[in-house]
Amino acid sequence: MPLPPHPWPTGLAEPLEPLVRRVLAPNGSPYTYTGTQTYLVGAGEGLAVIDPGPAEAKHLAALEAAIGDEPVLAICCTHTHRDHSPAAAPLAARTGAPVIGCAPLVLQSDEPRADAPFDPDYAPDRVLADGESIAGPGWTLTALATPGHTSNHLCYALEETGALFTGDHVMGWSTSVVAPPDGDMAAYMASLETLHARADRVYYPAHGPQVTNPRQLVRGMIGHRRQRERQILRLLDQEGRDVGDLVSLMYKGIDPRLRPAAGQSVKAHLIDLERRARVARRGEIWTSTS
Repeated sequence: MPLPPHPWPTGLAEPLEPLVRRVLAPNGSPYTYTGTQTYLVGAGEGLAVIDPGPAEAKHLAALEAAIGDEPVLAICCTHTHRDHSPAAAPLAARTGAPVIGCAPLVLQSDEPRADAPFDPDYAPDRVLADGESIAGPGWTLTALATPGHTSNHLCYALEETGALFTGDHVMGWSTSVVAPPDGDMAAYMASLETLHARADRVYYPAHGPQVTNPRQLVRGMIGHRRQRERQILRLLDQEGRDVGDLVSLMYKGIDPRLRPAAGQSVKAHLIDLERRARVARRGEIWTSTS
């Protein structure tokens, strides 16, 4: 999806429905689209903040202005990438609200750059389990475990309106990056199937516009990933290749800045296929086992 024309509504509290407002952080990039979208849930008597975003002074000031004198009852993060959770701690200090939501990320690998995108200082007061809810005046948020993009990813269902806050699991402008070792393609696909089985009315993602056809979009995302898997297998049936070769063949014309992300998702597919004994690797070269 192409970027919308400037000016973007950075720092403004945009009403989306009676219980939901959105504040766009000033961190637009090829990876974040126009920036991270923080959501305020509540209608005047106590609210939740979902994905407080980066700890940038302008964004924190915009959140404080949007909150005004309303009590903040919970600060919720979908996951702990650095464009999502770092503002949780300073916002908690300013509002007195607890940080409630996803677990801190504990990486199981020490591969190079494994922790580069993550917020090492995230320290929740309470971790929500799958299906566990928090509530305030007129609203209830239920956590939905959606691992794949990251192992600690949660979505939040607003029970009163049928809205789902999808973080980076489903975005309104692009497919999500699945980056090993923490990102897991099999888990990501299973989480998409979980969402497809639901009947949510609208998705509010952390990046890009709201999604008004959720099941149709998720069905397309599942099909897209299956198509990428078939593409990898066809290419490896021809000859062994490394990840860079596969990216060049699969993502012709891609913005060079996005090649590393494409490579991570290709690698996630390969690891999933390896676990299923569909491909094998020797060093950096991957081959088909068929």
